[in-house]
Amino acid sequence: MVSALTAKTNPLHQGIDRYDAVVIGAGPSGLYELHLLREKGLRVLAIEAGGGVGGTWYWNRYPGCRLHSESYTYQYFWSEELLEEWQWSEVFAGQPELERYYNHVADKYDLRKDILFDTRVEALTFDESADEWQVRTDQGDTVRARVVVATVGMLSAPIYPDVPGLDSFEGEAHHTSRWPHEGVDFRGKRVAVIGTGASGVQVIPQIAKDAAHLSVLIRTPNYVLPLRNRPLDAAESADLRARANEIHDRISSTVLGFTWSPEPKPTTDYTPEELRAHYEKRWQEPGWAKVFGLPHDILLEDGPNKTYADFILEKSRPRIHDAELAEKLMPKHAVMAKPADYDMDNYYEVFNQDNVDAFFVQDNPIEAITPTGIRLRDGRLDVDVIVYATGFEVHTGAFKRIDIIGAGGVKLKEVWDDKVVTYLGLMAPGFPNLFLVGGPNGRAASGNCPIAFEVAGEWIADTTQRLVEGGYARLEADPVAAQEWGRRIEQDGRTGVGARSEVSSYAYGTNVAGHKRQFLAASIPLPEFNTLLREIAETDFTTGFILSR
Repeated sequence: MVSALTAKTNPLHQGIDRYDAVVIGAGPSGLYELHLLREKGLRVLAIEAGGGVGGTWYWNRYPGCRLHSESYTYQYFWSEELLEEWQWSEVFAGQPELERYYNHVADKYDLRKDILFDTRVEALTFDESADEWQVRTDQGDTVRARVVVATVGMLSAPIYPDVPGLDSFEGEAHHTSRWPHEGVDFRGKRVAVIGTGASGVQVIPQIAKDAAHLSVLIRTPNYVLPLRNRPLDAAESADLRARANEIHDRISSTVLGFTWSPEPKPTTDYTPEELRAHYEKRWQEPGWAKVFGLPHDILLEDGPNKTYADFILEKSRPRIHDAELAEKLMPKHAVMAKPADYDMDNYYEVFNQDNVDAFFVQDNPIEAITPTGIRLRDGRLDVDVIVYATGFEVHTGAFKRIDIIGAGGVKLKEVWDDKVVTYLGLMAPGFPNLFLVGGPNGRAASGNCPIAFEVAGEWIADTTQRLVEGGYARLEADPVAAQEWGRRIEQDGRTGVGARSEVSSYAYGTNVAGHKRQFLAASIPLPEFNTLLREIAETDFTTGFILSR
């Protein structure tokens, strides 16, 4: 039965407890998948934990939150009308504008009527007698669906420091990914920010403007690159809209769906003077140009990587007045051993302010959170507000926080606690008719997420229609193909500067305390991944999957 809450929030679904498909999540990928499935005439319900659409851009509303991909690449390309009517205000849009964009899409295509908001999926159980999933929510509802598309998001399972006393703090405490909609007032307050990854680099300068005192707790200093954001005027926006197809073709052809792809020409083909000039040119360009717009061997070999690391550090050190502090804030690992961070030319300058202190927890670890603040091995910080900018359990966390029980009663979390195995990151053996969007070891929704998911989303919708209307019972990952895919991924994970680095990285799951080191990302280029999906469909799923009636 559908609960009173469901009936009140979604009158369309009153009395309906069986669907062709359930989509979990109403972020960029979830909205697109909902639209695709509805266009095929399928009965579909989306279930969203938040009170609105946008996923990452609904939850992460901390001050300073914004894209690292150019706005005009991080959008839907499937509607000419939508492309024409939306005008981005900045090269790299901030959270408020992105949330407005996804609300605009939801309204324009009337998607809300099929979304159940403020409802979290607690459990998925595969009913082998009916070849369908039972979907249980935290509101007491249970619905059934032939197919579940879990667009749960890579950045939706927040993690916290592995220290005692997290619940004992008597002041305000906020994770950047669970920011209050009403905002946080830092004026005149003592604040501690734990973490200096992507969200920390963005939020710290904003807090430092108002806080009476800000303590920044740093585990691993990372490379912070200039974002080079700027407004887009009407003429430039019109030009970008006119070139939308050209832009789409370009980003669809790159490794990660970004504007840039690593250059095939190695650093050894440049003279030292030419290489320096090339670094300087890219340094002035926006976003990922400073990583993926450079010779490919920088990401693969230690020597070339060090030449670029030295260049970045040369640019970064002078921004901090205290030479000793500057040296401590400089990363010691290879560039992109963990993803680089981006700032608005104001992160390092924060540490020149009298109201900001830095604490390096590798040398002075956090022992506990206390009612009044943070206890370090050497000292104590009494604060009014703690901000956890401590990141996410990427690739696996959002799936493992749902109790997913597949064929034979096997639990996904228990399988993945031993070893993560998927085929293409889209399905796990033993879990039929369940698509894991943004899952480990896959390219869909990894990189520039909207463009990375395009072909995969269409493939999932086509496959779902085939299952529902073609009289098929199950589609599942072939265990042999999954193991072969896993071996390819393991080999990829041994390649490049990240493989030789001991720095913690979500690509290997090592940013989460107690996790085994395993390469969870995927290095397959987006065009190759999309071609593979098309070939699988064209050859009637005879490769990699098992399709049965």
